[in-house]
Amino acid sequence: MLTLVDLRGYTGNPSGSLPRAAYDRDSARASVREIVSDVRSRGDAAVRDAAKRFGGSGSEPRRVAASEIAEGRNRCEPGLVVALKAAAERIRSYHERQLAEERAAWWRTGGDHMRVGEETRPLRRVGCYAPGGRAAYPSSVLMTTIPARVAGVDELCVCVPGAPDGSGIHPATLAALEVAGVEEAYECGGAQAIAALAYGTETLARVDKVVGPGSIWVALAKHEVALDVGVDSFAGPTEVCIVAGGDAPPEFVAADLVAQAEHDPLATAVLVTPSERLISDVEEALAKELAGAPRREEIEASLQGQGRAVLVEDLDRALAVADAFAPEHLELIVADAERYLSRVRNAGAVFVGAFSSVALGDYVAGTNHVLPTFGSARYASPLRVSDFIKSTAVVQFDRAGVADVAPSLIAIANAEGLTAHARAIEVRLG
Repeated sequence: MLTLVDLRGYTGNPSGSLPRAAYDRDSARASVREIVSDVRSRGDAAVRDAAKRFGGSGSEPRRVAASEIAEGRNRCEPGLVVALKAAAERIRSYHERQLAEERAAWWRTGGDHMRVGEETRPLRRVGCYAPGGRAAYPSSVLMTTIPARVAGVDELCVCVPGAPDGSGIHPATLAALEVAGVEEAYECGGAQAIAALAYGTETLARVDKVVGPGSIWVALAKHEVALDVGVDSFAGPTEVCIVAGGDAPPEFVAADLVAQAEHDPLATAVLVTPSERLISDVEEALAKELAGAPRREEIEASLQGQGRAVLVEDLDRALAVADAFAPEHLELIVADAERYLSRVRNAGAVFVGAFSSVALGDYVAGTNHVLPTFGSARYASPLRVSDFIKSTAVVQFDRAGVADVAPSLIAIANAEGLTAHARAIEVRLG
């Protein structure tokens, strides 16, 4: 099931040997650009047309009534609502710790005559996207909206695709909207939803930033609108890279590969190990996992397309391969795993030790599961409170303070040929 990649003795860049989902980027961008431009020009009508083309109900964008949210919660098993509340509390607690670091204003003074500093403010209006279609993702509702609430965002709206069969938004997702306290939600999905959030339509008011995971089309739409509205990191199809020693439990490794593969046929699942025996044992364990998997078709498509077992000389090389790949999720299933954590530079989230499954981060650990994908973990971070806060620089000088810095300022301004800048200071000094 996993394609073997033998990198023993290979000295080149290993990331080129590890695949991510192949797609025609130029064609996809062109399609997304057309959708975004159409929504920007024609609003709701363009959203509806795009929805009909890509399997939506044709009534999008449709605002979800409070009664529908309550009805959805009532249709869920009581245990699910309790579980969502427990997860929400962990997510809230984790991000409140971030808030304490982000919201503090600071000032640096120069005696009584000058001070410079920074004030922070939450964003006014944010749009959160929660995926749908292939599966319901109530967890993504919690992961996107709770940090925004913690940050103090004034207005929050959520876009969620309805089910392909026209039955609307999944009850579990509606329950998550209630748990998160979301009052403004829309049945609307795909690239057209991102465009609607970015530019506004007759139904949706435009937002200041769009966040949340989604398909390739959603991720590319966020890139397309990025000059006009804030966006978070590239969060496309999921991926996991497991660095495992020879003593790693093969059933743990197999279960976690399958757990990510079941998301999407475009998901990536990679094992990197110095143990040929482990690769063989994991293959056997995968066969057992697949035998009873409800989403077997998606899993097999993912593993056949982007499933790899990478054989390396040792764990040092395994870590180097993983770092070059820069995965969304990195698992360290090795002896004394914590010792290797400091050597990880590029990963959206790291799961340390055999019992730290990615599934924990997806739901209940409290960390955010909106993570950078497609190698963007080289420069991007998980969704966090700082994504919903902006800073404003503050400068305050009196005459004596200006006189103190004037020689330096005038010298630089004249060197740049911007003499009016120098004049703006000279006029204040008489």
